[in-house]
Amino acid sequence: MGIASSELVLTSEGKVYHLDLAPTEISHKIILVGDQDRVALISKHFDTIEVRSQKREFVCHTGIYKGKRLSVISTGIGTDNIDIVLNELDALVNIDLKNRTVKEKLTSLEFIRIGTCGVLQSEISVGSFILTTGAIGMDNVAHFYEFQQSENEKNYTKALYKESNFPSTIQPYYVDASSKIVQQLDHHSNIKKGITITATGFYGPQGRRLRIPLKQEKLNDQLAQFSFDNTQIVNLEMETSAILALSKMMGHEATSICLALANRPTGTFLSDYSKQMDELIHYVLEQF
Repeated sequence: MGIASSELVLTSEGKVYHLDLAPTEISHKIILVGDQDRVALISKHFDTIEVRSQKREFVCHTGIYKGKRLSVISTGIGTDNIDIVLNELDALVNIDLKNRTVKEKLTSLEFIRIGTCGVLQSEISVGSFILTTGAIGMDNVAHFYEFQQSENEKNYTKALYKESNFPSTIQPYYVDASSKIVQQLDHHSNIKKGITITATGFYGPQGRRLRIPLKQEKLNDQLAQFSFDNTQIVNLEMETSAILALSKMMGHEATSICLALANRPTGTFLSDYSKQMDELIHYVLEQF
């Protein structure tokens, strides 16, 4: 029996509903960005562009860069959007959309998120490239699925609970990035590797206080001091944990590499970062 139309929603043209894409319109190598305007910043480097698509905040350009077929897709901000994007991209390659059945032979996609972030370690300068080796999810997306952690991921999560004073309403989880893609990207002198925290918002969830008091004022400090297996938590952003967790469950490879715009301990911020972002984009295109 096929997947019901209420569960896998398609357009009148048979494309996945939110992304408005058909299976032939994406590459198996996909760069994810939050900002829809960043799609064109990346695709301007392509030799040719064969697909330009936009529906809501989801923009997709697929084309060729030096003989490699790549897709760039904007997700918007937040892990709720990542749940939509990852599920629909997986459906494009692993579900027969006409018959609504899961294919016998599954395809593994490769994802690299290019984004911006804040860093938690005072010695990491703004303008650095932060390469994610694993992520801590402060979101709840993974908790809605049968998420099977490895022993290392379970041990990391246990240590995190033991050493950090999380509010009782938060149930963080840890997930590894793809070692394959991390190795592909780990060749730049400006790269700092470590663990990424994915928050569910920009202000309170990332420890920013404007007018409303925070439940846990020192959480960022505790996380910055935490270390497991000689690996530090280095940055904060809003999408990576869901990308890694959903990719792991679906059999895809994924990581993030972000430009550090803010150093939270020192209070510094990189306001004009167009040059550094273009350098990061070019570097990813070359390595991917």
